[in-house]
Amino acid sequence: MADSMTEQKRYFFCGIGGSGMLPLAMILRGQGAEVSGSDRSRDQGRTPEKFDWLEKQGISLFPQDGSGLFSGEQTLVASAAVEDTVPDVAAALRHGCRRVSRAELLSELFNAAQTPIGVAGTSGKSTTTAMIAHILALAGKAPTVMNGAVMKNFLSETHPYASALVGGESGLFVSELDESDGTIALYTPRIAVLNNISVDHKSMEELRALFGDYLARASQLAVLNADDGEVMALAPRARAARTYSIAGLPADVTAEEIAPAPTSIAFTLCDHANGTRLPAQLQVPGRHNVSNALAAICATSDLVGGVEAGVNALTSFQGIKRRFELVGEADGVTVIDDFGHNPDKIAATLSTLHDFPGRILVMFQPHGFGPLRKMRTEFAETFATHLKEEDVLVMPEPVYFGGTVERVVSSADLAADIRAAGRQAVAFETREACGAHLLGLARPGDRLVIMGARDDTLSSFAENLVSSLLCR
Repeated sequence: MADSMTEQKRYFFCGIGGSGMLPLAMILRGQGAEVSGSDRSRDQGRTPEKFDWLEKQGISLFPQDGSGLFSGEQTLVASAAVEDTVPDVAAALRHGCRRVSRAELLSELFNAAQTPIGVAGTSGKSTTTAMIAHILALAGKAPTVMNGAVMKNFLSETHPYASALVGGESGLFVSELDESDGTIALYTPRIAVLNNISVDHKSMEELRALFGDYLARASQLAVLNADDGEVMALAPRARAARTYSIAGLPADVTAEEIAPAPTSIAFTLCDHANGTRLPAQLQVPGRHNVSNALAAICATSDLVGGVEAGVNALTSFQGIKRRFELVGEADGVTVIDDFGHNPDKIAATLSTLHDFPGRILVMFQPHGFGPLRKMRTEFAETFATHLKEEDVLVMPEPVYFGGTVERVVSSADLAADIRAAGRQAVAFETREACGAHLLGLARPGDRLVIMGARDDTLSSFAENLVSSLLCR
């Protein structure tokens, strides 16, 4: 479906393969815009299948040398952190191209929609967004969806990077919104979901202001996690609110009789507005996913005729890529690929694993030297709290794809902090060394977990571990 905002327009994405850029590029392409781009990963030969697929969608790709920008009619989409000396940006400046950040462009599309639904919070955004998308899609609502992760329910041979959906005539636009760079301030939702608030990229003072303003801008409804004290402290900022809880706290919608299983979880949903009690089943594990499900059901109930439609839809929810994703099992060892990269996400994954017996072997690749420096204390506390004495953590150096960055804190520093707290942790220079160490330790009954963000090759690394275990 062509859109008046995008039809006949020309966009060039610097870093088009990124988890935030690719789905936005696909939405624009699906709405009739001309889309092209470049990516340093493509120039370095990483994940060639992704870029081949983008070209098959009618997107022209160029080296990241400025050659793809040649007309003032093009709009350059680039991170605010990309410097003017980068060839693509320099070319855009020469030709007088408009430059926008990913968030600025997404907010233009989002705010222009008839029913924009925002999903925010430190953790759980991608899963909740995917759950909302699945509920609306099964209800025949054909939403446009912008997600930072691949949604398994929408995967197919022709759509292997299903982190975006191009919608129909419903006017529904669902998007996860990022607070880490403050750009959540650009969005004006009709329905605003807020899952949780904890330290990640910003201070608590900054987060309270950003999230409070976000709730105040919601024109129809705020969906709030009653189990999070920071979220509920902001509840007065909302015009109207619907609350949910999995911890037995007073709320509009609650989950009771929660019954975890290794790869799924069951519960009873209670809608206290009308006394409805419904059995519910998710095919993804973890209490945090029950919380995500309640958020999605609350956000969609007015659009699909009540909570029952959401409960029924989520029985077939398959999850998203790299969120507690089972890669394979070999020689009695289970390998899991996980996006855990901040303390909350790591804690949720480790807690889910420890619902059941077995040693945990973790490789955690920090998602940058900056985040490692900022959250060093919180990382150490999280691993020390949620690893058991027999568990083992190994870490390579943080992900790094070039540019200038201060390397004042290393993975070895974090490992030393965790050892000082009484848990097993060791750092290696390379990921390959981490893998060799894990394979040497792994024995039947272990769960081997690969954690990290901002690096598509982590999934391939997890798959290679399964292959190595098969050959033992």
